[in-house]
Amino acid sequence: MIPVTASLALDERDLEERFIRASGPGGQNVNKVSTAVELRFNLNGHTELPEDVRARLERLAGRRLTLEGEIVIRADEHRTQDRNRSEALARLVDLVERATHRPKPRVKTKVPRAVKQKRLDGKSRRSDVKSKRGRVRDHD
Repeated sequence: MIPVTASLALDERDLEERFIRASGPGGQNVNKVSTAVELRFNLNGHTELPEDVRARLERLAGRRLTLEGEIVIRADEHRTQDRNRSEALARLVDLVERATHRPKPRVKTKVPRAVKQKRLDGKSRRSDVKSKRGRVRDHD
């Protein structure tokens, strides 16, 4: 079990790692060694996720979520498999941890009457300025 919060842990049976060739730094070694990690986390697996956390996790995952219900995380920043592996796992844990936070509901506020009146006064003042512009007429 991989701990995420005090009450939530990910089951290791839901994780699948694949090592692939990485682009980026590494010189000639990059063509020979598969150091990049593709970590897949199955949402429909053994890990018990509360329904609201699961919904937020699906929304946060975005394009990383496949049609089969897997979250795919690719890590290829480092030159070693081990560091890329721990980086991918850390990203997954961070993603699940962010999904556990319930967003604070927005409280609708009312605009005070004085603020509305001030806005309308400013509009009428501007209207007067503009209406007094125009042609000068001769009243002979």
